[in-house]
Amino acid sequence: MRTPPLRPAKVCERGLTWIKPSFLWMMYRCGWGTKEGQETVLAVDISREGFEWALRHACLSHYVPALHPDQAAWKRELARSPARVQWDPERDLHLNPLPHRSLQLGLAGEAAARYADEWIVGIEDVTPLATEIHALVRAGERERASALLPVEPPYPAADEVLAHVRA
Repeated sequence: MRTPPLRPAKVCERGLTWIKPSFLWMMYRCGWGTKEGQETVLAVDISREGFEWALRHACLSHYVPALHPDQAAWKRELARSPARVQWDPERDLHLNPLPHRSLQLGLAGEAAARYADEWIVGIEDVTPLATEIHALVRAGERERASALLPVEPPYPAADEVLAHVRA
């Protein structure tokens, strides 16, 4: 059985293209598609091969003593890595932080080029979905809003794919 592609949304900032595989984290970032310049929300399907290539070539966006010999080594790794990972608090329907974290994957250089030229397999405008869920949340219809959320099972990555970017 073939696993379906990831459905991350993307936002460009600080010279990086960011893959945000969490729908609710993306809603937090773009304010349910109401922030200026972020009124359109796209779900970008990418290949798992591409996503895992980026993870394998990523560096954490912050220094972690248990993973890096020292800050200088981490800075060198960050400078040469075409991708970076940061772990941000996952969000609930009210966009409040939850106690677990969601992966954000920033792409630059070779990774950004591969993303644009090779990894994208589909793009869908999910702005109407974001608007509908947001309206239900504002109306206090949490169950109906939850029922519309995209299904986001944990990513089944092998340990060697993520071991070097666990914070």
